[in-house]
Amino acid sequence: MRIAAARVFVSDLGRSAPWYERVLGARPSAGSPEHGYAVFDAGCDLVVEEVGDDSEIPAAQLVGRFTGISFAVDDVAATCRTLRDAGVDVVGEPETQTWGGVLATVADPDGNAVQLVQYP
Repeated sequence: MRIAAARVFVSDLGRSAPWYERVLGARPSAGSPEHGYAVFDAGCDLVVEEVGDDSEIPAAQLVGRFTGISFAVDDVAATCRTLRDAGVDVVGEPETQTWGGVLATVADPDGNAVQLVQYP
């Protein structure tokens, strides 16, 4: 088995999809705001999906939470500076981990938290 896709739920795909492309550098591969989802090539498929009013799970439970998704970068501190200068909300400053790597957390326009990881 392998991870085929990770999903992030948003309230406004037209606002969020460009963030994942421009800010995180994920390449779009399918979908559009008209379809209600966008798929990005991020090592596995990253599906950014708009939560509609007809969702079985309330949007408040899906949108604006820690995603558990990490994006590998060469230099977390430099990436955070660049993202902050671009207006991205850095919600967790770079911190060296006991295993030798560095983690930081940024939030998308809906407050979904994704991590940046720099491996030792």
